[in-house]
Amino acid sequence: MSSYNLNDSLKNLQNEFGADKVETAIKAVEKFQVEVPSWIFGPFGGGRFGDYMPPGFARDIFEKLDDAALVNELTGASAQIATHTLWDFSEDGIDAIYDKAVEVKKAAESRGLKLGSINPTYFLKGSHTGSLSSYDDAVRERYIKQTILSGKIAEELSNKLLSLWLPDGSNYPGQLELTKLIDNTMDSLRAIAKKVSPSVRVLIEYKVFEPGTYSTVLADWGSSLLMAQAYGPNAGVLIDMGHHYHSTNIEQIVARLVTTKMHGGFHFNTRYAADDDHSVEPNPEMARIFNELVKADVVNGPNKWDLMIDQCSSRENRMHAIIHSIDSLQISLAKAMLVDQEKLLQYQADDAIILANRLFNNALILADVRPIVAMARKNKNLPLDPIETYVKSGYQEKIEKDRK
Repeated sequence: MSSYNLNDSLKNLQNEFGADKVETAIKAVEKFQVEVPSWIFGPFGGGRFGDYMPPGFARDIFEKLDDAALVNELTGASAQIATHTLWDFSEDGIDAIYDKAVEVKKAAESRGLKLGSINPTYFLKGSHTGSLSSYDDAVRERYIKQTILSGKIAEELSNKLLSLWLPDGSNYPGQLELTKLIDNTMDSLRAIAKKVSPSVRVLIEYKVFEPGTYSTVLADWGSSLLMAQAYGPNAGVLIDMGHHYHSTNIEQIVARLVTTKMHGGFHFNTRYAADDDHSVEPNPEMARIFNELVKADVVNGPNKWDLMIDQCSSRENRMHAIIHSIDSLQISLAKAMLVDQEKLLQYQADDAIILANRLFNNALILADVRPIVAMARKNKNLPLDPIETYVKSGYQEKIEKDRK
């Protein structure tokens, strides 16, 4: 988009939504930051349902950092990288090594990055009986210890955020006692809370199913809310876009958490398969979710929620996928910033249902906000189209050659 076309496009948006609205949207996109996951770059995801891996995948945490650093250089919006304790700080996938986390922190900083959320790994070898809910005391103790160490890493080396997802549940009625699973999980979380600094924020993620097809310990936002309350006042609810039935109104979940003053976080992706397999797309649902986040001032404000991307690339190019997700989130944010909230409230008070809906959709569906995102990038001396810049950079050809 040339500067001339960009200016003309911005004028059109200013005429429709007002110059102040457009300028505020540009500033919001400039400030926006989202955490990227280390695992998007590595040997995870492509092998989930087959042995295909997109060419050039990172073979270790240091190559993951290389890729993440380039994504941040191109987008200016992803200075933090999320890590998995047993994928990134372990040699055997069983025990984490604190000193390796120190090494990774230094390597990240040398690339202009910071460690973001620390994610204990509950779903590898030994978790077939569950993790924090397991009937097996030895299994529970192993995962409790790993979580406590992850909390230490979060406190001392990262952004003081611990992100928990448990693959706990059952496949058949009668297989396990449902109340026992809940009690065990709460007991485990209370034991962890005693050993992890209260300065560490804890987000508890839920998933509507998988791997437990009959019961899942953390199956919805209410389950996570109860567990967060059991953990303590520094815990909150992590919403993963993919982990819902297709009819779920996710923006209403945001509203509930905001209303109850419960701290929250997001794992952004696109929900095509009730899981986190796909990159973010700038669709109406994502724009509506950002409308709730913007109203609550938890995107860029002092009470900012923890915003992260979590996606599992199988067939698509990994670098294209993560840059596309960031672009889609910026578009969704820009749309939400254009909503005239005062006028919308008046329509609601007047019971002008269709007028309210049209005003909503004019910003969240019909507005072409790409000029807003482009201007935000221009103001930060970033490429207007980061994917096009990546394609022309030669980086993909280099990693495919070097990482054979």
